[in-house]
Amino acid sequence: MDNGSGVGVLDKSVAVLAALSEAPCSLAELVLATGLARPTAYRLAVALAHHGLVDRDVEGRFVLGSRLSEWAADVDPWRARAQDAVLRLRDETGESAQVYRSSGDGRLCIASAEPPHGLRDTVPVGALLTMKAGSAAQVLAAWLNPAARGLMLEGAAYSADRLAQVRRRGWAQSLGEREAGVASISAPVTDGVGTVIAAVSISGPIERLAQPTPKQRQALLDAADQLSQPPPGS
Repeated sequence: MDNGSGVGVLDKSVAVLAALSEAPCSLAELVLATGLARPTAYRLAVALAHHGLVDRDVEGRFVLGSRLSEWAADVDPWRARAQDAVLRLRDETGESAQVYRSSGDGRLCIASAEPPHGLRDTVPVGALLTMKAGSAAQVLAAWLNPAARGLMLEGAAYSADRLAQVRRRGWAQSLGEREAGVASISAPVTDGVGTVIAAVSISGPIERLAQPTPKQRQALLDAADQLSQPPPGS
C-alpha cells in the first residue's frame, strides 16, 4: 500500500472504509478493491463492524456503518437534518432515500435510509457517484451556471432539454440511467435564497418508480422544502 502512515493496521482499515465508500462489497469484492488478503479483509471488516463503522446490508454485503453518519452529523449539523429527512422520506414512501451534495466531479451521498424489507437501492453514506447520470445528478446540474452546465453535459446520460424540463417542473426522474433496473426521482434543496446546495432522492426498482405516485412526489418535494428551510431558532 503506497504512501502508508507507518501504522499498517490503520492503513488497511482505511482502505476497507475507502472501498465501502464507493459501493457495498461482498468479501470477494472487498478483497479485490483493497488488495488485502481474504482473512485480513474479513477480520478488519468484522472489527470495524464491532465499532459501528461497518455494517451489513440485507444481501450480506459490507457497507459503511451508521456511526460514521453520527460523527459527520456532529461536525456538520445540517447532515443530522438530512438524515432525519431521509428517514421520514423512507417511511412515507417505502423506498430508499438519499441526500447528495456536489463533491469535485461527483456527488457525495451524505444521508441515506433503506427500507427494512424488499428490493432496495443501497447507496451508503460516503459513496461518491457520477454527476453524469441519475436524477440527483440532473438536479445538481440543472441549476449550475450555463458554462458549468455545458461542461457537465459532455458525456452525460441526460440532455440540455432534460435539464430545462427539470428546472420547469422542479424535480427530476431517472429510469435506469445510472444502474440498469433502478429508477429514482430527486428534488433540489436550496440555501433559502435560491441557490441549490443538495438533491434529495428516493430510489428503487424501476417497476415501482417508473411512474411515481402523487404521494411519492409530494413526500419528496416536502422533504426538499423542509431541508431548504433554516433550522428553528437560527
